[in-house]
Amino acid sequence: MNVRLLALAGVVVCAVALPLTVASAGQVGDARRAAVRTPGRADAAAPGAGAAAPGADAKDPSTAPTPTPLLLGLGLATAARCGPELASPDGVEAQTCVMTQGAETWARAYYRNATGRALDAVLSFMGPGDRTVQTRCAVGADDEPGTCETPRERVRGVPGAYTAVTEFAARGADGPLLLRSGSNSEVSTGS
Repeated sequence: MNVRLLALAGVVVCAVALPLTVASAGQVGDARRAAVRTPGRADAAAPGAGAAAPGADAKDPSTAPTPTPLLLGLGLATAARCGPELASPDGVEAQTCVMTQGAETWARAYYRNATGRALDAVLSFMGPGDRTVQTRCAVGADDEPGTCETPRERVRGVPGAYTAVTEFAARGADGPLLLRSGSNSEVSTGS
């Protein structure tokens, strides 16, 4: 009897954890990555990537890294500095992060819109030398988890010098601000 109860509890935990894991992982596939690439960035793989070394047995698997959409652009070398998860009384939930992978950095906002209406979001990514990049994202009214990202750029200075802020507002020129979420506690506020 206890074995069945433990098995049932395990299934329930997996059923709850899997959607949360998928929501926090970001978008799947190369189509999303292509949309956030910086113009002029070399998209081709490094010369010889995936090719066997001279004199190596062709049957041996290659140890060279190969691009795969299953990695979601995240790996062991990706660091995320995220502010707190915030929720507005109107039903917007968000968390804003500064992502760093190798020599690249960018901003990402995770959100869920339970307001029942479409919203506009502006993700601002601020770095050293008063550099600011803004990305506008349309937030659907479907109450599904989503992400918004800025294009990736080369790290200038130290990664800790970057911050990000996401503002969610009702659609339209005079739409009221519903939530402001930041990558650190100094800029994260719920409205």
